[in-house]
Parts: sequence; C-alpha cells; structure tokens
Amino acid sequence: MEYKQFLETKKKTFISSGFDIDENKLNSNLFDFQRYIVKIALSKGRFAIFADCGLGKTLMQLEWANQVSKHTSKPVLILTPLAVSGQTIKEGYKFGINVGKYGTNSLIQISNYEQLENIDCSMFSGIVLDESSILKNYNGKIKELIIKSFECTPYKLACTATPSPNDHIELGNHSEFLNVMKSKEMVSMFFINDAFSKENNISKWRLKKHAISDFFKWVSSWALMISNPSDIGFDSNGYDLPELNITQIEVHTENRNNNKLFNDVSVSATDFYKELSETLESRCQEVAKEVNNSSENYIIWIKSNEEEEYLLKLIPDAIAVNGSQQNDIKEKRLLGFANNEFRVLITKTKIAQYGLNYQNCRNQLFASFDFSFEGLYQAIRRSWRFGQKKQVNIKLITIETMGNVLKAINEKKIKFETMQKEMQKAMNEIKSDTNFEAKIEKYIHEDFTLINGDSLEYIKTIKDNSIDYSFFSPPFSDLYMYSDNTSDLSNNKSYSDFFKHFEYLIPELLRVIKPGRLVSMHCTQLSTSKGRDGKLEIIDFRGDLIRAMQKYGFIFHAEVAIWKDPKIIAQRTKNMQLLHATTKKDSTINRPGFPDYLLTFKKDGENECPVNHDKNGLPFDYWCKIAEPIWLEGEIDASDVLSVKLAKAEKDEKHMTPTQLEPIKRLLELYTNPGDLVFSPFNGIGSEGYVSIKNNRKYLGVELKKSYFELSIKNLESVVKDRLQTTLF
Repeated sequence: MEYKQFLETKKKTFISSGFDIDENKLNSNLFDFQRYIVKIALSKGRFAIFADCGLGKTLMQLEWANQVSKHTSKPVLILTPLAVSGQTIKEGYKFGINVGKYGTNSLIQISNYEQLENIDCSMFSGIVLDESSILKNYNGKIKELIIKSFECTPYKLACTATPSPNDHIELGNHSEFLNVMKSKEMVSMFFINDAFSKENNISKWRLKKHAISDFFKWVSSWALMISNPSDIGFDSNGYDLPELNITQIEVHTENRNNNKLFNDVSVSATDFYKELSETLESRCQEVAKEVNNSSENYIIWIKSNEEEEYLLKLIPDAIAVNGSQQNDIKEKRLLGFANNEFRVLITKTKIAQYGLNYQNCRNQLFASFDFSFEGLYQAIRRSWRFGQKKQVNIKLITIETMGNVLKAINEKKIKFETMQKEMQKAMNEIKSDTNFEAKIEKYIHEDFTLINGDSLEYIKTIKDNSIDYSFFSPPFSDLYMYSDNTSDLSNNKSYSDFFKHFEYLIPELLRVIKPGRLVSMHCTQLSTSKGRDGKLEIIDFRGDLIRAMQKYGFIFHAEVAIWKDPKIIAQRTKNMQLLHATTKKDSTINRPGFPDYLLTFKKDGENECPVNHDKNGLPFDYWCKIAEPIWLEGEIDASDVLSVKLAKAEKDEKHMTPTQLEPIKRLLELYTNPGDLVFSPFNGIGSEGYVSIKNNRKYLGVELKKSYFELSIKNLESVVKDRLQTTLF
C-alpha cells in the first residue's frame, strides 16, 4: 500500500459493530444517564462500562442483554461472581426483564464464572461480564478461558466499577476480551518497562508520559468511565455518597522497628503473617467486643481459617462463608446476609469483595488485611455505595508495628481519587483523531541542512544517486517510543509492524545512495519481557535488520561490536537476566549483556569517487584499531555523546539512545572523503551531523521530533563556530 495508507492503519481506532436503537424503546426504569450509556454500548456492539458502585450497572447490563437478544433472536449469557447471579435474577424480575439460569429457555441466561468450563458458549449471540475485573490477572487462567471462550461472540459487554488506576494493564485485558487490541500489543504501544519486581521476578510497566493522552483517547473509543452522572453531563441529584468513617484499633505485639505499610513493608510476607498469627486472639477479641456490644449488622473480613474458627466461638450469631463450602451453600449465605437473615457475616475479600450489594450493613471490621489496597477498597465499597443512607463505619484491627495505618490509607485514598479523576477526564474527552499531514521545516546552512518532518516522506524528494554516505541509528523497534506520532517508527504496536514501517525507507535509501557507497547503522539486540511476553528470549534485531536490507538489494559489507558494561545496563534497566541477585535463585535465567553493533551495507556498483587517504593510507596504528572486530571500553567512551537534556520535552521518557561520537568519527574517516555528503534519516539531536561537520563533511539530517530538531540546530551551529575559531587561530 501507499505510505500514507500505511500510516492510517497505525491509528488506534475502534470499529463499531453494534446497532442503533430509539431511546424510547429502552426500559422505562433506566435513568437518563443510564439510557445514554446503554444506547452507546449497543451502538458499539463491544463495549465496557466502568461505572462506580451504586450507579446501576446491573440494570444497564440487563437492558443491554435484553436488546441484543431481541435484535439477534438468540440468547445472551451473563457471567457473574458467585452469589451475584441470584441478585441479578431478582433485579431482572423487579424491572420486568426475564432472566433464567443457564440451561433454561430464557433469552437471557445467567451463570457464575466457576461454571464457565461447563457452558456451551457457542449458542450465545452476546456475553456480559459482570464484575469484569476478573480479567485483571495479566496471565490468569480464568482470564485466558474467558477470552478464548467468547473470541467469536459478536456482542460483548464488560461491566465493573472504575478499574484500578494503579493497574492500567487491566484495561488491556478488557481490550483483548472486546477484540479491540491484544493486551500485549497495548503494552508494547503505550507502556514502558519502568522497574523490576524482585519478589515476582517480573517487570513492571507504566504508561509512557507522552502516550497518556493518546492512550485514554483510545480507551474512550470502546469504554466509558463514570463515578457520578455529572461526569457525562447529567443531573447527579441523589448520587451522593454517605460519610465514610475509617478508624483503627491497635493491638500489641513484640515491637519491630518498622513504620511501613502495604507494598512498602520492609519485612517479608512470611514475617508479617507470623505476627498476624501471634496476635490472632487479641485481634479477634477486639472484633468480638465491638460486634457483641451492638445490635447492628456487621461484615468481618478475615485472612485465615484460624481467624474464622476463633471468631465463630466468640460471636454466637455470626455465619461464615469460606472457600471449602459448596457453591450453593456459599451463595445462599451471601444472599442471606443481604436479606438480613442473619446479623454478622464472616468471610474473606477474595470471596465477597466484588459485585455484592450490602447497603443493609453500614459496619465493617477488618480483623486482618494484606498488602492489597484494591482489595481493601473493593471490600469497603460493598457497604459504601450509592443507595446507602447511613454513615459507613470501617474499623481496622492493626498491629502496632504496622505504623500509622490510617495515615497510609488516607494517602492512598487521595492518590486513588486523584488518578480516578484524571482517567475520567481523559477518557470522557472523546475527540476524533486528525489525519497527519507531513509538515516540512528546513534549516539551511552552508555546511548542513536540517529537516523537521517525516524522513520517509522527505527522502522521496532527494535525487537519485546523490548521497555519499549514510549513518544512523534506527529506533530500536518498540524498545523506546519517542512520540505518539503515527509517522514515528518507534510508535508501532509490534515488532513485525516496526519492520513493515521501516521497509518503506530501505528502497528509497538504496535509490539515493551513490553506487558502490555505504550505509551504516548503529543497533543492539533486543529481548522479550516475562511480564509482557510470558518468556525471556533474545530477539535477533541485528539479524533482522541485515535481512531487511538484503531483501531490497543492499550488500552486507561489514560489522563491528562495541563493548558495553553489563553492570551499568543492569542498574539502568533492572533486567533480571543481568542481575547478580538472579544467580542466587536460578542462574539458568542469567545471560551476558548485549554489545552495540555497527552494521555497514553497500549499494552494488562501481564507486566513481574512491575514498583514499593519500599514498600512505590511514595511519597504521589507527587502522589496526578500526580493523578490530570489537571496539573496547578504553577506546569507546559510553559517555562521549551529545547531551539530550535540553531536548527532553515535558512528556519525554528518560531513555534516549544517542550514538557515541567516536564510532561515527571512525566510520566517517574510513568511508568518506572531505566534502562528501552524509545523510541521516533519523537525525535525533544531530550526533552524525556534529561529527560530519567537525571532520569537514557536508550533512543532511531529517528529524520528526520538533525539540530534537531545534537542539540539533544549536549543536551543529556550535561545531561550525568551533571549527571557524580553530581556523582563525
């Protein structure tokens, strides 16, 4: 296809596959904002509703399923957490929507996630995931089963409260379920490997700074996030959360000098749970004292079976729900508490933190809790939700060595709410992408020309056989994304897409290089990530670049390896394969570091202007250094690069890849004559131009990024000035 057509395919768009419906035909019980959301979800066909607790997700998903089943004349399946299906059936009856259990003749059938392996998914035209945060686990078995089971289902709806703002990967799993984009592709396009978790031996990912706006615009094309009707322009009267009162009750244990909480605790999880075990009786007694002195309903959250057993002895009217019980018993008891059949529920967050509506209970006690802020938050939201009329009281039983728990929770709560608002703002500002039009800006000097624009567009204007030599460092596939511009080669969702883009350059490069002359590239090998790709494997980027150049007629002429310090790379990247700590666990994971490579390719034909160095050639000792297959640390200084600090815009990432100046100098002296024209299609901040001008060559550079273009002007002007001063004095 034409290059501009290719750029269009790179745009992150969502193709709607639904149908339009008259709002008047929707369930009359829907509020205006709910009717608006359901209409959008139906028109999209595959959609996610991220609506906070108490905004009526159940009714919205029921009406969505009702309209899809009517439109397709085929049944729709709703999957829910355990015990939620009973609540959903009751809600359907209340609003005049018939919902039957899986296997009945109902057009809307319902089951729980635990039964998915026993369901014939092919019979359904639509699927609703209630509490779709079950997709959260990046490599989870349930997530994979859900995505595979409904891969071909035409209509899909995912419903959950606002996804964790500290875990954007959850959005990727939703995207994959909805057939928008593979989760791994999303990570590659929008995220950066920012840190390494020694505990889990996996990399941690965060949004690239310059990709935040682009990411949420993309998400907003297939999802809607709302914490209040006013978020999408509707009246929010009646949607006020009650007061939330969080307090802590501290019990004593052997003092340990530790004032940290959650993921920041300095002790191991083993030591932490040991302390919980040692304080079990005192913690449970505090819980029992609180509950037995009241006649109100209580939810008691626990972490261990031992806590359950002890609390049941201390609180006579308590009922427990645990993982060893049959599903029908768990469901009966969870619904029984919602129906006020008993006063005190004892359970774990992993059993009841999602989907259940417990507005009948305003009191919760955490006999213990782990390092998961999200688990704590979701558990609290069972009671603290729209529809709750009373103040909600949360009491945390803490150990004195856990430090100021209340302060830490409040800090995390503020961070959560702040990020939540930022996500809502970005996702609900749905703006259509504008077509990229190449805008060329030139800076012309006697010794050099710099172009700000797309090199793949500009190279078409360069005359045939006019370039003496080209040296550049291509973007290292998706290792670093330098901008969100579709013309940026680093902005590709996959390794293969990078080469599709790069191969628009190679034949043009072959055309403009003079016969018999050379092109050199600076590169390194790449590797997969366990967190993103599920395995650790070397990617032969060097080899694939060679094969791509050969594919279009270049001759692989020469290569040299540049030594790199693995200790520095390990410190900078936290790559587990380079960490000495990994040798203490399993050294079969370790590998040596990667060198840099300089690859040189020749255009076939006779060189009409031989590059010679008078009758004696290059100095012999200097030639011996150049001829060595590996250039070592003492000769190539890794810090000998042009500074990039001034080129970093506010949303730029810290990882930039300027090439060292000495390798450029060596190859220029070997492969070019004074006065030759050197070309770089990826000018960056002007390293190749800096060395070219310093060594009396002419230079042409093209750079897409405006800030780099502007700094490269300063860099090249400075070397012209220095050279002039040297000439004068």
